[in-house]
Amino acid sequence: MATSAATAQAQATHPPKYDRLIARAKGVQPATTLVVHPCDETSLRGAVEAAQAGLIVPVLVAPAAKLKAVAGKHNIDISKYEIVDVPHSDGAAEKAVEMIHAGQGELLMKGSLHTDELMRAVTSSKTGLRTARRISHVFVMDAPTYAETLFITDAAINIFPDLDAKRDIVQNAIDLWTQVGLGTPRVAILSAVETVTSKIPSTIEAAALCKMADRGQITGGILDGPLAFDNAVDPEAARIKGIKSEVAGRAQILLVPDLEAGNMLAKNLSLMAKADAAGIVLGARVPVILTSRADSVRTRMASCAVAVLYADARRKLASMPEA
Repeated sequence: MATSAATAQAQATHPPKYDRLIARAKGVQPATTLVVHPCDETSLRGAVEAAQAGLIVPVLVAPAAKLKAVAGKHNIDISKYEIVDVPHSDGAAEKAVEMIHAGQGELLMKGSLHTDELMRAVTSSKTGLRTARRISHVFVMDAPTYAETLFITDAAINIFPDLDAKRDIVQNAIDLWTQVGLGTPRVAILSAVETVTSKIPSTIEAAALCKMADRGQITGGILDGPLAFDNAVDPEAARIKGIKSEVAGRAQILLVPDLEAGNMLAKNLSLMAKADAAGIVLGARVPVILTSRADSVRTRMASCAVAVLYADARRKLASMPEA
């Protein structure tokens, strides 16, 4: 994706997107965060650095002996932080979910356990953190060649979401965008083409989602679709195709047809366009910060910042008197 004059000007006059989010998050109350099994250097150091930056108050849920051994080996000071001793990684996930139910945390953060271990505890039908909303994942992308912050959803949890699931997925992303203070998002419902055709089911679902927004079944964002990726993010491509909308050419949230498409899009932007990709899971009782061992410090901080801003917005909404 070539850098346009508008993008270059935006980069010159505004600090990077993540830096703005992190700076804003430092201005709100730190969120008590249950860090689940941070038993390697990367995850433990990431949690401690987020705490030192004033973003979170970490509670380390892990086998205490193993945790202290990692901290000692890598010279990480964890003496200031509460440790909840558990026997193993599965136990850490289960205990963290139990603590959320008891009101002992506002956020979950993935440590060195596998994502499916953590999400199995979060999504359990009996003891998990499910709500009426479908649980979904959002990549918060900072692409140097694009003037906007980009949300890509869902590229990590829902494999082949149906129309009802997509409604929840897009609403989760819109709610995150608005509640972290980014304004009213422009949402592109992606497909391979920009016209509705029965041969490509995702185009029909895109049209249905737009009509659902018209009827108030999706709120808080401006939707358009189906849009091919180029028409969603490139004003010139949208102009050539004759697409006139508030979204085309300058989308901020990209709803992908399925996990495969979303995963390839996010990784393509990361590897080919050198974009950073922070990650957060929504739709559970609390936001879940998902980080990878490959994440940079800045990306980890951005994941925490987005979650902290979201938690602060939820905290304020919960304290508002009912009308």
